Amino acid sequence: MFQLLPGHIQPTGHRTRKSRLVTKDGHCNIEFGNIEYSNHFAFVVDFWTTFVEIRWRFVLLLFVAAFTGSWFMFSLLWYWIAKSNGDLTVQNRTEGHVRCIDNIDGLTTAFLYSLETQTTIGYGGRALTGHCAGTVALIIIQSLVGVFINCFMCGMILAKISLPKKRAKTVTFSNTAVICLKKGSLCLLIRVANLRKTLLIGSQIYGKLLRTTTTPDGETIILDQVDVDFMVDAGKDNLFFVCPLTLYHVINRSSPFYELSADTLPLQDFELVVFLDGTAESTSSSCQVRTSYIPQEIQWGYSFLPIISRTKSGKYRVDFSNFSKSVQVTTPHCVNCFETDIDQRTPNKENHINRLKLGIDNLGFQVIDIPDPVDITKM
Repeated sequence: MFQLLPGHIQPTGHRTRKSRLVTKDGHCNIEFGNIEYSNHFAFVVDFWTTFVEIRWRFVLLLFVAAFTGSWFMFSLLWYWIAKSNGDLTVQNRTEGHVRCIDNIDGLTTAFLYSLETQTTIGYGGRALTGHCAGTVALIIIQSLVGVFINCFMCGMILAKISLPKKRAKTVTFSNTAVICLKKGSLCLLIRVANLRKTLLIGSQIYGKLLRTTTTPDGETIILDQVDVDFMVDAGKDNLFFVCPLTLYHVINRSSPFYELSADTLPLQDFELVVFLDGTAESTSSSCQVRTSYIPQEIQWGYSFLPIISRTKSGKYRVDFSNFSKSVQVTTPHCVNCFETDIDQRTPNKENHINRLKLGIDNLGFQVIDIPDPVDITKM
């Protein structure tokens, strides 16, 4: 009944041009259009999240602009104070003139003094004299602004470096999924591996099948989502993610893949998105890893090669060269074929069990009638 089936998959390294909602590395392929201008103000209100999520090139640009801009703005104020008090060299100072700031002769020296003040360098050549109250107030304000900029930029860079999605880069899925027999059932299998030795605590895995459907009312639903449950041999919650795991989904009557066969699978139009949620052991930050599979990336009639072995020293070794490799195995052509074959075998097995329960006729055994006993008791 079962036979080897040719795999329906494109060669490794060939990139399919089919559009995806979720790329293989987990990015969402979606864009928003016709957003009202007033809604953009929400990104300004939530400025912290906006700054943390922008690209590094803009973070570096903001870093340089924040410090350089503050230095230049305060240098204009220092220059204005020096010019108003007549401290510049080009100004005709009277005898006994009291300066507010020493050694500020122009805008360049005012900029250098602003930089030295905010970065607390203090070379000693330019300094306040203490005779002007406005300069004391301005140096306090600039010092507070400099501390605020330092704290904000350091916090933003630290938060961006420690984003949990960076931890997700060290969790990888197999390039393809396979369909084969597992524990007497037809299953869809994928592999996932944690490349770090630190564990992901409370790991949970689940899937969503995305496809375009039409309701009985004639409404077309794009990206209709159907739940797809995955599990391992030990369950589907709180995975012990110390080595690569093979996750499987049982294809039964409640599965969205129940009507598929080896011939119709490559002709389908759907996307299977797989999610892995967990908490990093070292940072206690939650992260999510996701990938997707299209019909051309699902091999019917294949099984993954083993990758875990034990060395002579007693350690367990994981061979990642076979992580996404598969081998052709005997697999039913479709789920209905598999169930029909089981149904044909079940009656013969039940008859055999019933015969064991009823026993076997013994031809040498004779049945005789025994008369009722006579009561001879006398009163």
